[in-house]
Amino acid sequence: MDSAALTVIGILIGILLFGIKSGIGCGFSNITMREILTIGGSYFFLALLFGSIADRISLEALGGFSSVGMGIHILVSLLLIVTGIYTQKKWNSGKDVSSHTFLVLSLPCPVCLGALAVSCILLASTLEISGLKIGFLVGSAFFMAIVGSSFYFRKLGKTPDTLGGIMMMLGIYYMLGVMFIPAYMQTKSMSISSSGGDKIAILPLLVCGAIVLASFFLANLRRHNQ
Repeated sequence: MDSAALTVIGILIGILLFGIKSGIGCGFSNITMREILTIGGSYFFLALLFGSIADRISLEALGGFSSVGMGIHILVSLLLIVTGIYTQKKWNSGKDVSSHTFLVLSLPCPVCLGALAVSCILLASTLEISGLKIGFLVGSAFFMAIVGSSFYFRKLGKTPDTLGGIMMMLGIYYMLGVMFIPAYMQTKSMSISSSGGDKIAILPLLVCGAIVLASFFLANLRRHNQ
């Protein structure tokens, strides 16, 4: 399998898992179908925006914001943990605040925005088609992943207490992510000129996606054992 195919597959897997992350927030909260479609639509239009400027942005430019990005990453981690605790506490006291707190998990965060940007840039350089078409494809994939997973999780019949647990687990895993993302960026800067650069570039999507998926299963396992 050539590097172009590996890049496309890696990006699709990353999009699916980040879509599931947002779908968890939508599916386990008390929101309407219209609000779910709005969340999915926000990712679609952001992908169109990134796609339209993909030809003018490089991975090296994104790496230049890594120091600021790590600070934001830590803030998002803490926000997820605190909001998860708040969601569970309110639910256990008889009040459902999930229609507000789900936004912390489902709205595009810096990690998701980075995944959108990297997806558009890599696909534009790999497939050699227009940025708007790339944005449309990436946005459509995000939209379908978010809406589809939202309906699936809603059918599970879980309560906002589950949402709070997942948010806390994600916050912890995001915090752990701060430990290895800077190391990746240094490795990428040293190997950007090598022929294997495109293969390495899909790693953050896969790793961050794996974090999302692992946190979901661990949270469910914790609920099952209680």
